[in-house]
Amino acid sequence: MNETIRALLSKLGGLPMPVADLADDADLYAAGLSSFASVQLMLGIEEAFDIEFPDNLLNRKSFASVAAIEKTVAIIVDGRKVA
Repeated sequence: MNETIRALLSKLGGLPMPVADLADDADLYAAGLSSFASVQLMLGIEEAFDIEFPDNLLNRKSFASVAAIEKTVAIIVDGRKVA
């Protein structure tokens, strides 16, 4: 999951640095992720993982870092399995 998220972040995030240089807990917004890019990233993640972000997880915190994105995707995937 981490590799897929990083690949999408590299492709869609528009960051001024290589995504490989970022720690999993690095603040993506401080690294240059814009609101527009976060929406593009969200759409890419939805497609890659065949999920849909619920409204309650569409917030800055969910996209704050690679680790936060992984956690959010895991919550959605686990919830889908339970439902």
